[in-house]
Amino acid sequence: MIRFILLQNRQGKTRLAKYYVPLEDSEKHKVEYEVHRLVVNRDPKFTNFVEFRTHKVIYRRYAGLFFSICVDITDNDLVYLECIHLFVEILDHFFSNVCELDLVFNFHKVYLILDEFILAGELQETSKKVPHLSSLILLL
Repeated sequence: MIRFILLQNRQGKTRLAKYYVPLEDSEKHKVEYEVHRLVVNRDPKFTNFVEFRTHKVIYRRYAGLFFSICVDITDNDLVYLECIHLFVEILDHFFSNVCELDLVFNFHKVYLILDEFILAGELQETSKKVPHLSSLILLL
């Protein structure tokens, strides 16, 4: 199960945060800080999977943004790595080459897209060619 999804820039500013488990605001800020410290300083030659407390963080860097997903320790790493890639491909298609400013100024659309294929912390849809997702993109 997905615990949370974070999109952060290199400076540590969180551009998108979606939590699927209840956390206090102070704990959310602490988690965001710790995850950023974990992923920003890692050598690109290392794997994209990091142990975090009693869970795993799977991350991927695209340009200046880090896409991080925290999942249970027993979940399949590669599924969530591909989930990140799918999310970026959908954002690229929707925003015509997505950048950090698209996420900042259109955050409500990004949350809507995210909610279309991740529901209650579980991956629901893995295809870019889904009719309701395509029609959603046209409506926005």
